[in-house]
Amino acid sequence: MPKQSISDIDVAGKLVLVRADLNVPLDGATISDDTRIRASLPTIQHLASSGAKGIFICSHLGRPKNGPEAKFSLAPCAARLSELLEKPVKLVTDCVGDEVKSAVDSISADQTIFLLANTRFYAEESKNDPEFAAKLAAPFDLFVNDAFGTAHRAHASTEGVTHHLSPSVSGFLLAKELEYLDGAVNNGERPMAAIVGGSKVSSKITVLEALLDKCDKVIIGGGMVFTFLKAKGLSVGSSMAEDDFVETAKAVMAKAEANGKQLILPTDIVVADAFSADANTQVVKADAIPDGWMGLDNGPEATKEISAALADCKTVIWNGPMGVFEFDAFAKGTFAIVDVLEEITAKGACTIIGGGDSVAAVEKSGKADKMSHISTGGGASLELLEGKVLPGVAALADKEEGAPPPPASASSPERLRAEVEAAREE
Repeated sequence: MPKQSISDIDVAGKLVLVRADLNVPLDGATISDDTRIRASLPTIQHLASSGAKGIFICSHLGRPKNGPEAKFSLAPCAARLSELLEKPVKLVTDCVGDEVKSAVDSISADQTIFLLANTRFYAEESKNDPEFAAKLAAPFDLFVNDAFGTAHRAHASTEGVTHHLSPSVSGFLLAKELEYLDGAVNNGERPMAAIVGGSKVSSKITVLEALLDKCDKVIIGGGMVFTFLKAKGLSVGSSMAEDDFVETAKAVMAKAEANGKQLILPTDIVVADAFSADANTQVVKADAIPDGWMGLDNGPEATKEISAALADCKTVIWNGPMGVFEFDAFAKGTFAIVDVLEEITAKGACTIIGGGDSVAAVEKSGKADKMSHISTGGGASLELLEGKVLPGVAALADKEEGAPPPPASASSPERLRAEVEAAREE
């Protein structure tokens, strides 16, 4: 964990580089969900009120292939930040070099907030190139990482710059994510439950196994249900099932039984004759899925059983929907989980929505503010729930204030990777 956060350092008169996660969904140039931008505000506002001379925010957006692309410009994010902060946010046309130097030189007595150009316009960003990291860090006095969504990546703007800026600390969002996700898994109040949904066992098996070690109850939902049903010898019709992971599902069920853990699968299923919003549907028992029909949601009895299982829980972690909630006909199981979590949160339980489609479902329900914590990370949330140390976090934990950074020439991508791996093992 980071040794220091933004609350522990003096930023007055300093030039601060902030790594935010502004990788928001866009419809053309229009932001369709500004959750990640809003989540970055407390750190930026703290820096502003604490007298930072200049606040320079960097982020990636999308996956540009060959340098700058207009569709991946952070201009919409600069505009939205200006609206939310109620002060100008100046967009810089580059993230390193002369344009950034000119922006620094332009700062007058009045504090200025800048948004640097998309860091992924440079291939060196994702490669964690030491020379690029040194250039990115060069104009600044200290570094604040507030981008939990990319903390599982050892990139130049998340890990590389920490070798050149001291102190390097966490922002409020990153600290909050670690407090809830890591804290809940390792020190959560019991009984503790995990709800693991989504389409594939293969993409969730490591987090599923990790949560089975920590939790008293694990509820399985979504498409991965059918691999488990197949592992029990049941017919799943035309439902999604991963034959290569049937033995894995058997092993998970055996582990749960051996350790006295509850592994809860739905007892009834909403099935359809096609993957379509207007398909014919029926509710069947989990052991009676007809040939040619596919399961797309939990049935009402399954929802009742899940509700009963969660009623006494003090900590609940949810990652992955119960069904194809994008279609109204198959959304009841997922939104029923939202309702249950709202109810137990009001009674004092800690409810954590661990990234991905479960966050989208909670946002769509309009009840995001009823949960204890909504994670801004997808892959980062999963890796933290698996018990992994995130490179962007390990890099902060490794840095003492005042320690001299190594020269760029002394660094290499191999050395940086080795340092991150060493931090993972500590």
